[in-house]
Amino acid sequence: MKNSNYLYLQFADRIEKQIKSGVLSVGDKLPSIREVCSETGYSMSTVSKAYYEVESRSLIESRPQSGYYVSNISARTVPEPSASSPILSVKNVEREDLIDLVYNDMRAKGVTMFSLGFPSNELLPIAKLNKGMIQAMRSLPNSGTSYEDLQGNLNLRKEIARWAFTWGGSPTEDDIITTPGCVNAISHCLMSLTKPGDTIITESPVYFGVLQLAKSLGLYVMELPTNITTGIELDAVKKAIATKKIKACVLMSNFSNPSGSMMPNEHKKEVVRLMEFYNIPLIEDDIHGDLYFGSGRPTNCKTYDESGIVLCCSSVSKTLAPGYRVGWVLPGKFKKEVLRSKLYHTISSPTITHEVVGDFLKNGRYENHLRKIRKILNQNCNNYINTVLESFPTGTKVSQPQGGFFLWVELDKRIDTADLYHLAMKHQISISPGRIFSFQDQFSNCMRLSFGLPWTNELRQSIQTLGKLVDL
Repeated sequence: MKNSNYLYLQFADRIEKQIKSGVLSVGDKLPSIREVCSETGYSMSTVSKAYYEVESRSLIESRPQSGYYVSNISARTVPEPSASSPILSVKNVEREDLIDLVYNDMRAKGVTMFSLGFPSNELLPIAKLNKGMIQAMRSLPNSGTSYEDLQGNLNLRKEIARWAFTWGGSPTEDDIITTPGCVNAISHCLMSLTKPGDTIITESPVYFGVLQLAKSLGLYVMELPTNITTGIELDAVKKAIATKKIKACVLMSNFSNPSGSMMPNEHKKEVVRLMEFYNIPLIEDDIHGDLYFGSGRPTNCKTYDESGIVLCCSSVSKTLAPGYRVGWVLPGKFKKEVLRSKLYHTISSPTITHEVVGDFLKNGRYENHLRKIRKILNQNCNNYINTVLESFPTGTKVSQPQGGFFLWVELDKRIDTADLYHLAMKHQISISPGRIFSFQDQFSNCMRLSFGLPWTNELRQSIQTLGKLVDL
């Protein structure tokens, strides 16, 4: 059963619809929980959970001794960053030095890491994972020091297959290959399907790890125009694959890094159809799919794949344990090629950590953790957006992601966020300059901010300081 079928979520969705349609306006008081129970017959637990859910979406707020009211945030209008318009070429521009500069100091003490590409430790169930580590060492043959089966930990693969129901998939454990993280999965896919000199297509902006990986493999990257809300533009995809020799497509369909965009279901279906028609493998990165803010998990491109053309990669690095290096791929009809690549380049995934995560996925522990972290990230996202709009110069544009933990901020064209990075570091603040997310000379006035840090007054002050630095 999907989350959207739960009664309290259905009721929460109705309240959200009333607010967004204007039936309920900012400042309006909602009926008390007892009144709703009396009118609808719902239990107090159902109504309480529904109100809490709508509150977590920042649409209503609780006032002590008074009740629930429609919040100011519900009427917020946010100027959205522009769609990208890269030149449709495969010419690469160097960005390595800036990437090295930003990410070599990711563990620097005293620095507010808005550049983090993963959630803060404070948001992770570390104590429970530690217990799982001890149990895995006791239960595994040779305490987990032996190599695993090439395809990966069977316990983990079974749990990943079971978890796939959340996005509409029905694989078996035999359809899954485990890897040391999501980038490793993407790497095996690219190495299996391409050779030096080949061209791949992707969105723009795109995670810099994909760009640097492609470059290291001698591939050319054609970046395509991308909408900050709906993802890669379908017309650009159609034109590229119809006129160029494309060996693979790499997309992040849900809550893209760095833009936060999410492809609508119809776009996902159409992209899969196009890849099937032209026989072009689609390597999908769905690492953020579980971090949704709505009432149900979004589908991915793999959901609509009937021919095996989609290689869906994911991991728990953004949700549970970044350092455990637990990832996987559903390689579709390319299983043999990906397994061979893993044999040549990896041999085995980390034995103990993969067993720990497999056990954690059982018995609802992962879902319980996700419910908590999703609420925190949703609240963080709204706090970040509000503070950016209050603190940054007029004309600043900011994305409104429906999941994940990245904001994409667009500043005045005269601002260079690479320079802003150096200035901010003098105040112990680290950002991700926009130019690292493209091989082309674009996004110099943009930056990515992670809201995967616990929200504190100090964090608010850091965002306010950034706004002042932009305005200098």
